[in-house]
Amino acid sequence: MKNFLVGLFVAGGLVLGGSSSPVQGQTHKVEKTENVVRAVGVYEWMGDMAKPTASRLIPITVFIDRQLEDAGVYLARPVPFALLTGNVYELQQSGVAKGTLSLAYSRHMHAENLTTGESAYDDGWFGYGSYHALRAEKKTAVLRASKTLPVIQGGKGVSDDDRPHFVMRGGGDSQTKAGDSAAKPTTDSTADTAGSTSTGNAPAGDPDRPTLKRRSSSSGSDSSTAASTTGSSTTDTTSSTPADDPDRPTLKRHTAEQSKKSSSHGEDEARVTGVGSLNDDPNRPNLHRGKPASAMTEADLPKLTGLPVNLHQMVAVSDAANRPVHDFTRPWEDDAERAAVLKKMEDLAQKQLDAYRAAGTQSAGAADANGSAKTSGKTAATSANKAKVTTASRRAKRSTTPPAAPVPTFLDEELKGYLLSYGGAPTYIYTAHTDGTGAGLIYVTIVAQADAMGEIKPAIQSVTDAAHLDRTPRMKPVDAVDVEASNRASLLFELRQKNARQFALYRVIGAQAEQIFLTGTTQ
Repeated sequence: MKNFLVGLFVAGGLVLGGSSSPVQGQTHKVEKTENVVRAVGVYEWMGDMAKPTASRLIPITVFIDRQLEDAGVYLARPVPFALLTGNVYELQQSGVAKGTLSLAYSRHMHAENLTTGESAYDDGWFGYGSYHALRAEKKTAVLRASKTLPVIQGGKGVSDDDRPHFVMRGGGDSQTKAGDSAAKPTTDSTADTAGSTSTGNAPAGDPDRPTLKRRSSSSGSDSSTAASTTGSSTTDTTSSTPADDPDRPTLKRHTAEQSKKSSSHGEDEARVTGVGSLNDDPNRPNLHRGKPASAMTEADLPKLTGLPVNLHQMVAVSDAANRPVHDFTRPWEDDAERAAVLKKMEDLAQKQLDAYRAAGTQSAGAADANGSAKTSGKTAATSANKAKVTTASRRAKRSTTPPAAPVPTFLDEELKGYLLSYGGAPTYIYTAHTDGTGAGLIYVTIVAQADAMGEIKPAIQSVTDAAHLDRTPRMKPVDAVDVEASNRASLLFELRQKNARQFALYRVIGAQAEQIFLTGTTQ
């Protein structure tokens, strides 16, 4: 009889079944919440990625205790936790690893010469390390079909001289094959208390063949007598064996007296004792290919200063756990789909550009209105006469001058697509700028998501010009990154001003953007 005890907790109370029928309950195991510690930074370099001419790591966030901390100041004692020597960062592109970065040292920089821009944007903690490419997967040999097919020879009824045969060795030299009739060998053995005598069919004249001997029970020399009979001849052999050697290897247990005797054989006996793992020795030499990262200095890893023109950026992630790869890139179905999405994003950008220019024109017109109110009547008459001449000249030019070719509105267009979560809506980022300088150089950034009907709805629309970056910074996308190890990516942007910049993280859901983190200002 088995006894079952089933308890069901409902609303904090214990309920027991009242019927006599057995009550069944369902239980499940609740896994412990994983404690994620994850650091995110931006790796910047010049030149070739494998051998950069200058590089640096900008700490962004540290996700610990289920919240985001500023990696540039978190646990700075004095070096921030995210920039400790030996930390390894994985360089990612949309969640896919492209290499690793081992930190060698870190420095706290101070911005100088802001007027010349020589070291602008250099303010705060930066890390410097060596880049390591990913190990290439070993290619396995390709299995190919053999051109020569195996052939099975022989079989039933086929004579094969190389097959093993059963033979009977007797007084004569007669042998019988397995296929022929064989006579079973007979062996007669007789043993008494004084010795051991074996009589049977055995080959004659083999002095090296092994023999079985019974050890004598006497304390003196052991003697044994073996009688071997082959055919009609009988040979008696008597030999003495050496005394029992306590050190010889045996498959039997020694008595207590024998073990004591063997242990006191001598004090100069060699012994082997365990010393543990060789890896536990902190002073053992280590072999490295090249100089280790902890020994590198500024001479080995040149520091990157300022914001050069050909600057490359990539997301860097440091995590104590190895996690599966999650590619956040949204691949294009074909060129036609990309062209269609690009056209819609350009339309959204053009609307923002027109509105920005209209707002700037209205501001300029309001400023000029105060000065134009003092115009005299004489100037108005002169202007009327000039208008007549201008109208006539325009009519003449229309007949002779061909129309000018249209100038493209946007330059350096870039369109990227992401899937920020499993089964999430496609997210697109479009960036471009106009031709010009100062207030004429306008930057446009559009972030949009597609709804269930395929319509693209904007989530972030940013427009600014080079003359007003301190008022509205330029939004430069870096990449999509999973900052919480939750398989949901956020968009990382660089907010660049005239002599300063910040980094911000945005979470986009349902064409709605939320800024979840903003770093301090670097200048």
